[in-house]
Amino acid sequence: MMTNYFISIPQNSTVKDGIIHDPESKLKVKVYNLLKSKFKPRRGEKRFYVTAGSETLAFETQGYNKHRKLLILEMVAWYCVYLGLMEAQIHSQLPVAC
Repeated sequence: MMTNYFISIPQNSTVKDGIIHDPESKLKVKVYNLLKSKFKPRRGEKRFYVTAGSETLAFETQGYNKHRKLLILEMVAWYCVYLGLMEAQIHSQLPVAC
């Protein structure tokens, strides 16, 4: 069973640029739509990338403090299901187009 997380979406933004919140661990994961927003990885944070069709999203923790990588992956997977990206693939590195 997947846990429910919260999503906060800044004003003048889309759901694909939100922040996922885990109420239990207090971990936050920021989502970046790489086609529409700048993403500069921050030191000390964990990140994953998702490709789904023509979409590429980056997910980066905010305030990473030795949280389990599985928790981060669960949050990313939950968000992909929320967006309806059933063909999403999660990558640990930004995939390079062939």
